[in-house]
Amino acid sequence: MNAEQKTLLIVAHAVSPNLRRLLAALRAGAKAGGEEQVKLVTLSPFETQAEHVLAADGVLLLTPENLAYMSGAMKDFFDRNYYPTLDHQQGLPYALVVRAGNDGSGTVAGVERIITGLRWKAVADPLICRGEFRESFVDDCHELGAAMAAGLAAGVL
Repeated sequence: MNAEQKTLLIVAHAVSPNLRRLLAALRAGAKAGGEEQVKLVTLSPFETQAEHVLAADGVLLLTPENLAYMSGAMKDFFDRNYYPTLDHQQGLPYALVVRAGNDGSGTVAGVERIITGLRWKAVADPLICRGEFRESFVDDCHELGAAMAAGLAAGVL
């Protein structure tokens, strides 16, 4: 890794085939958008530790909507990493993807409450893939991954 290379951390609770497709699209987009300038680190919420967050230049979060909230795994990620990273990653660029069977608003609100405390910076509106699964969700995730990585590579995020 060269000195200018940025790290994009993807924290994804991809427990279903459709969530794994969205994760693959985020990764493919990030690879295309960041070329050799962005290192991708993809972990489940349970695997992600504070050192991963502290080493990141940007974060993409992918969670299903569970009972109108983020997955328990994503909540566990925030619970374990909140205080160890709180004063060290203020302004960290992030984007959120929610796979929602309903409207996704409760999930977004829950994540945003935590992010407000962390003082991370949203670089895109939350991408809510709601309702029946559509191929356009895959395209939207690819675009988001590419945009995030390109922004990191260009130094604008």
